[in-house]
Amino acid sequence: MRAVTARKEAERASAVVGIDPVSTLARDVAEGLAEHPKRLPAEYHYDTLGSQLFEAICELPWYTITRGERALLERHAAAIMSEVGPAGTLVELGSGSGAKLSVLLSARPPGGRSPRVHLVDISAAALELSALTLSKHAAVTVVGHESTYEVGLQRALDQRDGYGAALVLFLGSSLGNLNPEDARRFLKDIRTRCRPGDRLLLGADLVKPEPDLLLAYDDPLGVTAAFNKNVLARLNRELDADFDLAQFDHRVVWNADASRVESYLESQVAQVVRLTGAGCCVHFAEGERIWTESSYKYEPETLIERGELAGFVRQVQWIETDTQFALTLFHTE
Repeated sequence: MRAVTARKEAERASAVVGIDPVSTLARDVAEGLAEHPKRLPAEYHYDTLGSQLFEAICELPWYTITRGERALLERHAAAIMSEVGPAGTLVELGSGSGAKLSVLLSARPPGGRSPRVHLVDISAAALELSALTLSKHAAVTVVGHESTYEVGLQRALDQRDGYGAALVLFLGSSLGNLNPEDARRFLKDIRTRCRPGDRLLLGADLVKPEPDLLLAYDDPLGVTAAFNKNVLARLNRELDADFDLAQFDHRVVWNADASRVESYLESQVAQVVRLTGAGCCVHFAEGERIWTESSYKYEPETLIERGELAGFVRQVQWIETDTQFALTLFHTE
């Protein structure tokens, strides 16, 4: 494997247009904590430690997303890869550890030119871990894009000259992190960037009993709680804030009407937190919550409708019944 990182390219682009990641973090956090209810953008969970904690969550027995999706990928990898062909382009949005993509690459048809792989993630740690995982696929070229999904996808598809059809992977139920309107726009954006013959493989968690959902997002070992609280540790470090992590508890709620699991950090006392790097102080009442993440769950037919409304054509949908997880393959015309 030849690993190429686009991190320095992204840094140079940021310098040209004057984007300061710390300033962006400060702005987003100050705006979010001024809302009612208070909010923090979910993407800020994924610093180096946050990414590692999330990988640990994926191995928990109560978090069935990883197990269900992997079972489907292993079962249908050959069929999925046959749609792309040996010289295609694979683009994974949210690279994680690279394990899922490795399953697909292991099933690629023999002979011909090896596919070119693009990894898109805002986490440098995730890109590095993915590149390491994929290093066993010796003939595969891997390009990493440390960027947003939209920017990284455009760069990846712009670089596929000489390669065949593209398969865009949006797995791990990452679609569930977007509210319905943002999900609609995001899928439409992917479709707009694709050419005829390209594919989208969408992985999404399905609605299941409330106790199972709550256990997945508030596990007995406290790993999900640590993941959630880590965002406060990041703000302490990067924005010179003074959050006392012991004064905030991890809370999870199943909102059946909205079909989503909601994660919060709840203040255990009335307190004032200073965020020097964001230029603000934030008052918390006892019991007041910061909304940190939403994880939407789907019915199988809803996923098909979402893809078709974005302009894709359903090809096939596979459902893992034990874990209630769906993989849906769409194509473009």
